[in-house]
Amino acid sequence: MSERVVPEEGRRRRRPTKQGTVLSERLIVDTALRLIGEHGAGALTVRRLGASLGADPSALYRYFRDTDDLLLAVADELIGRTLRRFRPTGAWRADLRTLGLMMHADYQAHPQAALLTCARVTGRAYEIQAVETILGILRGAGFPDAEAVRVYHVFVDQTLSFAALDAATLALPAGAREAEEGAWRGTYARLPAQSHPHIAATAPVLVAEMGRSGYPAALEMVLAAAQARLGAVRSPGPPPPGARAAVPGRGPG
Repeated sequence: MSERVVPEEGRRRRRPTKQGTVLSERLIVDTALRLIGEHGAGALTVRRLGASLGADPSALYRYFRDTDDLLLAVADELIGRTLRRFRPTGAWRADLRTLGLMMHADYQAHPQAALLTCARVTGRAYEIQAVETILGILRGAGFPDAEAVRVYHVFVDQTLSFAALDAATLALPAGAREAEEGAWRGTYARLPAQSHPHIAATAPVLVAEMGRSGYPAALEMVLAAAQARLGAVRSPGPPPPGARAAVPGRGPG
């Protein structure tokens, strides 16, 4: 694609495509997401999209400047799929847990797209809504602004990092994925205690643990750390060395 995007008011195609559908940004994004899932990054070409939509490839320029612009729209749609289902309860820790697990699950449902989008900043409507939502949860819980931003940063980066890592595993060919899973049972679980005492002692737990994503446990660790930090900023610290303790009912001096 090139820098020929049509202004918003002129985008809608007035005639149906060969397949009888009217093009829209949402239809193109959904089609791109499906093609990425089926064929990987190579699917994101105007020729393949046009063929799948039954439209002339040039019609896509009405909606997106280039394939990277379309990829950012795909990234924003993945965020939107989480936000459209999320229902906050007002309990900050539960809400962040729910939101994180939903985000991770939505990326795992589209591993090929996750690999292409987890590191991107879209600057689009759903991403902006997500930033506002998470910061609102944290500020509403009582985190000072600097702490709210710091926790937001860690929470989002952790979620996206695990989403990309787990997506990379899901995107492996079936044989390679089975070989990786089998290595824990076939190699690590059989190491002798004489040479590898710690692996041998924990082998059953290790095999079970490494067969699933570490994200839920990592999320709980971050939430626990955030809870502790919130308690610290809410509680006054000890008086500085040399300071006199206040006497109830008396002023200074």
